[in-house]
Amino acid sequence: MSTVSKIVPFGSGAHIVETACSSLALAARGLNTLEAKFSDREFSAAFLRLVGIIINVRGRVIVTGIGKSGIVARKMTATLTSTGTPALFLHPADAGHGDLGMVTPDDVVLMLSHSGESTELGPIIHYCKRFGVPLLAMTAQAQSTVAEAADVCMLMPAVREACPNMLAPTTSTTLQMAFGDALAMSLMEMRGFSADDFYKFHPNGRLGAQLVKVRELMSAGSDVPRVCEDSSLLDATIEMTRARLGGTAIVDQGGQLIGAFTDGDLRRAVTGKQNLTDAVGRFMTVTPQSIGPDELASEALRIMHDRNITLLFVCEDGDLVGALHMHDLLHAGVA
Repeated sequence: MSTVSKIVPFGSGAHIVETACSSLALAARGLNTLEAKFSDREFSAAFLRLVGIIINVRGRVIVTGIGKSGIVARKMTATLTSTGTPALFLHPADAGHGDLGMVTPDDVVLMLSHSGESTELGPIIHYCKRFGVPLLAMTAQAQSTVAEAADVCMLMPAVREACPNMLAPTTSTTLQMAFGDALAMSLMEMRGFSADDFYKFHPNGRLGAQLVKVRELMSAGSDVPRVCEDSSLLDATIEMTRARLGGTAIVDQGGQLIGAFTDGDLRRAVTGKQNLTDAVGRFMTVTPQSIGPDELASEALRIMHDRNITLLFVCEDGDLVGALHMHDLLHAGVA
């Protein structure tokens, strides 16, 4: 007998699924309500003031909240930090025991509180007022302590919680999370935060691998196999063996890529009983696929998959500058 069947009456599975779907429907409805709030002139004006203060702050965004709002605040801190806005999470319980020292007059405090009346936030509010630190707030209660103390208050819409007892924060925290993401994306847009910037903050892991550039993985200089068009098949074979990339570039006198000769081309030439003194230019692939050094490595992998090749030459203004093998991409975690 399953664990579920021991807990709930037989035949109530449909009701459980219905409850889950109802929770999702309430979350979706809440998000639509939040989106509609941006059509309100007062709300959108407050949002623009919020963004303006954060974008111009010389220090950091100190994000704080208690309970479920605190958990959302931690996630918001991580998203802001990784997208170009320096941020720190301040736990209200630790604030009054020395951690308020991390807040400087150059910072701004972003406070999350659904009720706006959490007593743990009191010391932070008093500190902001005493030392002139801008206080930004997100709350659902316009007449609350947090709302009245804030320099800018984002009044979140009243929504129905998914909890049947209307106690556990569910829909409201979903809105807080979504608003945090919207704020971070707006700040990214204003900063012109690019994929290159994102990679600087995510050099490790899969995200970093997808943002690495071709020039960071390619072979360069003498490690790039190359021969001239009139070189012999034997010379091309020796060059391919030296570089161990499964092929060689064919370049003109100016060093520009004009062809490619691979292991497969060599096998076909040998099968045809060609003389190894014949010019490699007769057997090369003309105008082979190439890629620029500043393209994403993930784009190089896509080209290799589409063309069913394992070696890609790297060119800049037509000049051969590197070679990239699929093994290099896979070893770096590009997928």
